[in-house]
Amino acid sequence: MFLEQGIKPENKFWKYLLGSVFIIAASFVGQIPLTAAVFYKTFTEKIGFPTTNEGVMKMFESNTTLFLVMTSFVFAFAGVYFVVKFIHHQTLLSVTTSRPKVDWKRIWFSFFLWAFFSLLSFLFVYLKSPDQFVLNFKLVPFLILLVLGTLLIPIQTSTEEYVFRGYLMQGFANLAQNRWFPLLMTSVIFGSMHWANPEVVKMGNIIMIYYIGTGLFLGVITLMDEGMELALGFHAANNLVGALLVTSDWSVFQTHSIFKDLSEPSAGIDVILPVVVIYPILLFIFSKKYGWTNWKQKLTGNIINVQVKA
Repeated sequence: MFLEQGIKPENKFWKYLLGSVFIIAASFVGQIPLTAAVFYKTFTEKIGFPTTNEGVMKMFESNTTLFLVMTSFVFAFAGVYFVVKFIHHQTLLSVTTSRPKVDWKRIWFSFFLWAFFSLLSFLFVYLKSPDQFVLNFKLVPFLILLVLGTLLIPIQTSTEEYVFRGYLMQGFANLAQNRWFPLLMTSVIFGSMHWANPEVVKMGNIIMIYYIGTGLFLGVITLMDEGMELALGFHAANNLVGALLVTSDWSVFQTHSIFKDLSEPSAGIDVILPVVVIYPILLFIFSKKYGWTNWKQKLTGNIINVQVKA
């Protein structure tokens, strides 16, 4: 019933286009502090204006950069709330879950499960090639990162989930009146949003398999579980653990993490493994814990057009 909560006659697709533009505009407003900081630094220090996203990311101390970048997601999340409430006349709960209230136990289970898998994966790589990592730990910068990351990264990941697995998922369901189209469209768009990441430049387009595959995985667990809680927990753990545990000179964010990866990036089995092995294992765990059934209907079936109070 999660998708059905957005199925209303007045929810025309043009409203979703308008809402998407509004959310993007809110995100741009949230980038004003970063833009102002860049102009101020270039003017006061008389340095060249950065012409690339990578140049902007390296202008400031990494915790400062994290704070400035994450500000845009705070505004974007406010944009999501405004669009859902005032354009579609729905509650935020209706684009979160089909349950009477948000199931925080689901969020925390997914968070800690993926945090465990992430730590286990890093430990395997570290023990296999310890020479490609150096200890990057500095107490005060790390503690600042811990506070900023804990507060802001879940906002960033939740905003992305509300946009893709919540708002747009229901929007494409309104358009297509089925489940497979919103699943595929949100996965492809979600993956494509990462095209500008430096990881793509370093590893090549093959890494898009990972990004689109991750979007597909998050869409599947949202549809099967009739809510976003598992996706919210997974995404927060993925980004937060990554930011705290290991950084590199070529990643989208350089942080005061515990370790620094010195290896040259290459697209190998580590790109394919999560999509074809790890994610299916997680699906199996979730399905057993939450008793998922009727996979074909929930992932590919038509929408049952019943009016659900939003």
